[in-house]
Amino acid sequence: MKSCKILCFLLVLVLVQLFGVNGENPYRFFTWKFTYGDIYPLGVKQEGILINGQFPGPQIDAVTNDNLIINVYNYLREPLLVSWDGLQHRRNSWQDGVYGTNCPIMPRRNFTFVLQVKDQIGSFFYFPSFLFHKAAGGFGGIRIWSRPRIPVPFPPPAGDFTVLAGDWFKTNHYRLRQVLESGRNLPSPDGLLINGRGWNGYTFTVDQGKTYRFRISNVGLTTSINFRIQGHSMKLIEVEGSHTLQNSLTSLDVHLGQSYSVLVTADQPPKDYYVVVSSRFTSRVLTTTAVLHYSNSFQRVSGPVPGGPTIQIAWSLNQARSIRRNLTASGPRPNPQGSYHYGMIKPSRTIVLANSNAWINGKQRYAVNSVSYVAPDTPLKLADYFKIPGVFNLGGMPTNPTFGSAYLQTAVMNANFHEFVEIVFQNWENEVQSWHIDGYSFFVVGMDGGQWSPASRLGYNLRDGVARCTIQVYPRSWTAIYMALDNVGMWNIRSENWARQYLGQQFYMRVYTPSNSWRDESPIPRNALLCGRASGRHTRPF
Repeated sequence: MKSCKILCFLLVLVLVQLFGVNGENPYRFFTWKFTYGDIYPLGVKQEGILINGQFPGPQIDAVTNDNLIINVYNYLREPLLVSWDGLQHRRNSWQDGVYGTNCPIMPRRNFTFVLQVKDQIGSFFYFPSFLFHKAAGGFGGIRIWSRPRIPVPFPPPAGDFTVLAGDWFKTNHYRLRQVLESGRNLPSPDGLLINGRGWNGYTFTVDQGKTYRFRISNVGLTTSINFRIQGHSMKLIEVEGSHTLQNSLTSLDVHLGQSYSVLVTADQPPKDYYVVVSSRFTSRVLTTTAVLHYSNSFQRVSGPVPGGPTIQIAWSLNQARSIRRNLTASGPRPNPQGSYHYGMIKPSRTIVLANSNAWINGKQRYAVNSVSYVAPDTPLKLADYFKIPGVFNLGGMPTNPTFGSAYLQTAVMNANFHEFVEIVFQNWENEVQSWHIDGYSFFVVGMDGGQWSPASRLGYNLRDGVARCTIQVYPRSWTAIYMALDNVGMWNIRSENWARQYLGQQFYMRVYTPSNSWRDESPIPRNALLCGRASGRHTRPF
């Protein structure tokens, strides 16, 4: 027993020395083996990406401020990266797991991610971020629980279910990638999945009279979805780490990359009910179902699947506007969420980001403010750290629409630590957009149809806008957010439509401080992978 305690102490000491992780909070260790495997989610054999033989991958459970040590082994034929949708990586974009910050893990190699879920709670997910691997699986849920002494604004549920839903293609991921790289867009998806299964392929078992938490994430590639449970109402309680006003819902729109938590009470007669996911804003409505099974039920699901909204934009916009932050509830810390008065802070500048559909050199591309992002040969974070010239164009990302022809560039937007900015996402296209910002949670202050203008601020919600990391922008509409740039690093701002992201609708924001202090940013990890023009260099001695 004594020798075991000594070994544990030495292990923690080594981790602190190697990675600079927080020695005061618990550690959770994971070993993941990424492999190919046969899957049949829509009844057709496909080559999927499994983690430890599972599709979807293992659940991550953590408590606020926990340290997560995740050793990833790559047994695929191709390089691999894993990103953590919604985790903020405070002071530590080195662990973000996207190609702008990390070199990919080569086949037959491994890499250890060292994460801390600093000051976070809520529902998120992870996914493979490189080479369109997301189309083959490799994703899983992340649940961050509140610390025991932090009050939660609802009674403990009897159970907690993760719902990973989204569109799916029968075509293998490498074929889809070839379609995009040939200059064409993807076809329509073939169906929808719930937790990796097709029609009635997954069951949630509940006891009559008890209340359960459902954590719903849209892990799909191209399609917004609507979630509902036959005969049951839902109470919204959390959005990507923010406790919300507890609106009662009959169905919920979940756009690409978004995560929500709802409470559902099993208060109906004992039988089985449909759990329904259907596509939104698509010409052909896709639908799939799982089963809500009462433990005392002897009657299987039957009859027509309950319908939901299909192409109605106003319905979705009104629902989105109704999602407000619970100002009196505690967040990750005991102080109320409303103690941060974002609406009383004047933004230092306004950034307007307009997406566009473009053709460049005869190929389909997508752009932001006319810039279609091109991945460099060296991760931006490494190039910035080692001061390698010619990798990216700092300041090359315009902060307003240029209204010019789209062009290819590895553009990075420059920003300063401690700025407080207003960002407007302007969508002039006829399809809904979904935007994600790594490393941050931002306040949604407004959304409406048409062209944004300074007069639009008159309708802003400056009191209880929800804080989240992924936000939708409706067709020919705008969405505005406020964001405190309090996290130094190189951060990805991207479309969550994975085809648009792959073809250029993304860029990086460099949040910079000249202090060169570990207080503001963690040092480069000793185990950081080096590639491209950073090959042969050294990380740090200790």
